[in-house]
Amino acid sequence: MLALLHYKHYEPIAAEDGRQGLETVRREMPDLILCDVMMPELDGYGVLRTLQADAKLAPIPFIFLTAKGEMDDLRSGMNLGADDYLTKPVGNKDLVDAIEARLQRSAQKTRREFKPDFSCVEPLLKLGLTRRATDTLLWLAQGKTNADTATILGITESTVKKHVQEIFEKLGVETRGAATVRALEVLNSSSS
Repeated sequence: MLALLHYKHYEPIAAEDGRQGLETVRREMPDLILCDVMMPELDGYGVLRTLQADAKLAPIPFIFLTAKGEMDDLRSGMNLGADDYLTKPVGNKDLVDAIEARLQRSAQKTRREFKPDFSCVEPLLKLGLTRRATDTLLWLAQGKTNADTATILGITESTVKKHVQEIFEKLGVETRGAATVRALEVLNSSSS
């Protein structure tokens, strides 16, 4: 299985047992966890319970891959919060499809959760910019050009450029992209 995952350009990290697996998850913060149910030290159900109890680890997609294929086993795994439950033997295509589906769903969920509030400039004021530079940053974060921002704010394009320079200096960044990332971080944290 590790060879298949390497072949598909994943970077699998193996663990000998459930306790080692938890330590590895805490240390590596993987994109996905593929776990057996029957393991020494701590079984897969114990691993999943521990992960679900940790807000930082709970969002990691979790797939059981196990020989325990009875309906009760499947129900138990899914009731604990597993994202998928695959019974061995599983075909290579089915395994890769399950992994890719879970990674894709996780990425979509992350994008949906990141919804900054562009209706309010107030959170950006804590960056220490002037009000006009803050207004400029708000529009810059939405991908507006200097010309667009000038039109929206009713100022000249050269004034927008001065505000952009103030933003770069105050935030310690060198690009519009870096300034945008900083603004989005502030806006997202204020809408949480």
